[in-house]
Amino acid sequence: MENYQGVLVFIEQRDGVLHQVGIELLGAGRKLANQLNVSLYACVLGYQIEGLLPLINQYGPDEIYWMDDMLLDKYINEPYTKALTEVIHRIKPEVVLIGATTIGRDLAPRVSSRLHTGLTADCTELDIDENRQLLMTRPAFGGHLMATIICPDHRPQMSTVRPGVMVKPQIDLNHQAKITKLKSVLVPSDMNIELLEEVFEEKEKINIQDAKVLVSVGRGVGSINQMKICERLAKRLSGELSGTRPVIESGWLDKSRQVGQTGVTVRPDVYIACGISGAIQHVSGMDDSGLIIAINKNPAAAIFDVADIGIIGDASKVIDAINKMLTK
Repeated sequence: MENYQGVLVFIEQRDGVLHQVGIELLGAGRKLANQLNVSLYACVLGYQIEGLLPLINQYGPDEIYWMDDMLLDKYINEPYTKALTEVIHRIKPEVVLIGATTIGRDLAPRVSSRLHTGLTADCTELDIDENRQLLMTRPAFGGHLMATIICPDHRPQMSTVRPGVMVKPQIDLNHQAKITKLKSVLVPSDMNIELLEEVFEEKEKINIQDAKVLVSVGRGVGSINQMKICERLAKRLSGELSGTRPVIESGWLDKSRQVGQTGVTVRPDVYIACGISGAIQHVSGMDDSGLIIAINKNPAAAIFDVADIGIIGDASKVIDAINKMLTK
């Protein structure tokens, strides 16, 4: 096995705006780099992105590699795959971390295939063992188990991590990373897809990951009409409404409001779980919340195992009573 060393984080940007998951991964990457006693590298690709370098620098990487090319202006998988693969060949990191975004989930497997190495997707926890192997933990078997996966025979060890799982590092305005601009390896023939037009869906943009208070509903609230009671509570608390996968699939809420393994991971100050059973698929997306309040009429519901406060009762009736108290 070649001499691979260091931790590389791919910093995703779209139209000159950094995606938060790249910043979160710099925090996770620093922890891994310290365990391995190696450097932490950041990589950003795009066109006219030099202005992003100071922003990345303040989150603590030891070195930032960047490639600037018109062919990287918009995400197209072939040029991005070729560019990131070339960066990895040059740096030879032993660990590569990529956000499990729409782009990351398309890019990471293509890169790992060209590098002839493994990839563990949608990880929720990362660690290093005594043999310098990356321990990549993720839900398995439909979320009923947590599996820890290793890649002992190939390097780099690659993982995608979902947004919201890792904690952002503190900003250090005095930090000075080494900045290395890489010469582009792209040629016009790499543009195997022609982007004719970008069409954005016009809808209200809600990011429940930014909410300080979340009132989250499960099928146990009974119906979409009873869910409106929970929505009123969320508004009274200046929070947002979220839900479980069955609620989303029933059409009660938009997909952007789904919490859990196949939704998003959240860390609000207060999380109120209404009529939620507590399946691991959901819990894995909210168990790092500050204060968890669970309301369920089943005293044996698994959600009570992670709750700080548990209320046994019909969720819609309990929430309705709370709304009336707040009105008074």
